Amino acid sequence: MALLHDSRDIPALAGEARVEDYLALLKPRVMSLVVFTAFVGMLIAPGAINPVVAAIAIVCIAVGAGASGALNMWYDADIDAVMSRTMNRPIPAGRVSREEALVFGLVLAVFSVTLLGLAANWVAAAWLAFTIFFYVVIYTMWLKRLTPQNIVIGGAAGAFPPMIGWAAVTGTVTLESVVLFLIIFLWTPPHFWALALYKQGDYGAAGIPMMPNVAGETSTKRQILVYSIVLAASALAPSVLGFASVLYTTVALVTGASFILLAWRLLIAADGAPMRRTARQLFQYSLSYLFIVFFALLTDTVWMRMGGTF
Repeated sequence: MALLHDSRDIPALAGEARVEDYLALLKPRVMSLVVFTAFVGMLIAPGAINPVVAAIAIVCIAVGAGASGALNMWYDADIDAVMSRTMNRPIPAGRVSREEALVFGLVLAVFSVTLLGLAANWVAAAWLAFTIFFYVVIYTMWLKRLTPQNIVIGGAAGAFPPMIGWAAVTGTVTLESVVLFLIIFLWTPPHFWALALYKQGDYGAAGIPMMPNVAGETSTKRQILVYSIVLAASALAPSVLGFASVLYTTVALVTGASFILLAWRLLIAADGAPMRRTARQLFQYSLSYLFIVFFALLTDTVWMRMGGTF
């Protein structure tokens, strides 16, 4: 499908770029979730880490996430220009050139990986480097425009941060950190497909093969329900494996059941405005879900380490 115009041909207006524009390239809202899940992975990991090293590690993970965002916007400037929710980003709006975004992203990527390796350990740094590579090359450059499974496979990039935080403390990747990865990985498809259901016109105009545009709304809603059930079950893994207690288990059960209920309501929603409204509700709830689950796991871990019982 032809794009309305190619923002690669849009030069940045001289002198227009501001600090806010470069901050926008970092995708700060996405970064906040990355930083939070990495922070939880770091705090619940066994062992101790110097507070200064921990702070540097978190900054490096945040900067690495920002580098991924900038490189994503550099490559996707053409499709960002035709989607309503992205057309005002710095590159398609002409405030930052693609070349500036590319250099900005590469510098931040090298800086974040190198500093994390020097300050914490090279296992964590290697995982951060792989995360940036996976998001930019595997997801953005390859999968995003190729297959409706783009967000399923590409979602792994957003699921690595708690493993990086864990590795910053322990220098290893263990089953517990893989469980944290799995929760985010399984959360990603229903989260983004809910968005795609009420923004499918945008994705269609940009030629991105998101699931609703390729498989249809009904199939997408069924897959959202299936993933929601599997997600709710996977969120109980910390309890099953013994590194969470009844506090976390209760929160995981309630939030998981709510996720499944919203997915069911989406499945049976009438076409048109009711479906789009329910999809938006599920998308908004999914944002809160991940924060609640990880905060509950952090609270549970801290409480148990202080000798609390339930």
